[in-house]
Amino acid sequence: MKVLDLQCPHGHRFEGWFASADDFESQQSRKLVECPICGANEVSRLPSAPRLNLSGATETKAPAGAGEMQARVMRALREVLEKTENVGDRFAEEARRIHYNEAPARNIRGVTTPEDAKALVEEGIEVMPLPVPAALKEPLQ
Repeated sequence: MKVLDLQCPHGHRFEGWFASADDFESQQSRKLVECPICGANEVSRLPSAPRLNLSGATETKAPAGAGEMQARVMRALREVLEKTENVGDRFAEEARRIHYNEAPARNIRGVTTPEDAKALVEEGIEVMPLPVPAALKEPLQ
């Protein structure tokens, strides 16, 4: 088993476990390796040294608070998901309806194109991108 340090284009670092380095390369070329935080499938392998058993060597630890920070982000995302209505690919249309008082005011989330998001901002409608990890898109069983 090969444990690799990986990173997505957004700077999220994570571990991946593979049968071999070739197995990682194969899965990466088929876009099967995804960032568990944002779902990006363009991940790169970070340089890592093999673990050596040297006398007096100390184990490198993750930066203090990194795990807690990630947990806070996940909790905040869960809260946003719980307090918003998912309108799916009707996001731009529904945001406009709410903005122009054609639909009840409420917090919504959904999917839109970058062009439509820009048009919404130009109309004075506040929007923000929210990268939702795949693990939070479906209810946990």
